[in-house]
Amino acid sequence: MGGKLSVYNSMKYIFTICLFFISVISFAQVDSISLKQAMSDLDKALVSKDEKSLELLLHPDASYGHSSGWVQSKNDIINDFRSGKVSYDKLENTSVSIVAISNNWAVVRTRTNAVGRSTTVPTFDLKLHVLQVWLKTKNGWQLLARQSTKL
Repeated sequence: MGGKLSVYNSMKYIFTICLFFISVISFAQVDSISLKQAMSDLDKALVSKDEKSLELLLHPDASYGHSSGWVQSKNDIINDFRSGKVSYDKLENTSVSIVAISNNWAVVRTRTNAVGRSTTVPTFDLKLHVLQVWLKTKNGWQLLARQSTKL
């Protein structure tokens, strides 16, 4: 009888471990879906100059680095839209690769086409490689850092 009980306990232990891994994988998939949605929402907010969405999607300590070396804070982004210093006509991610994701942070690489204008560059049409760091907060995914380089 002791042998059957031992096999039963072993099977129960293995089953518990399998359920744990399945739940971790499922959680990561749900998180990656919500992260990709936040990325899409940020691009839409940047194009439409939606301040309310930008307030939610940009972390208070956000650092938004451009391929020119220009770096904006969260307040800079919002104020520069208000003043007309920068304006996006199109932001299109042609590829998205989630490099790493955990419960409260993620690192993402994208290839992005950015079209727009600024007070220093009348028009731009850039092909970019972008690295983003996102944090999951009580408000959902928020962009903490972004840096782009020209392709």
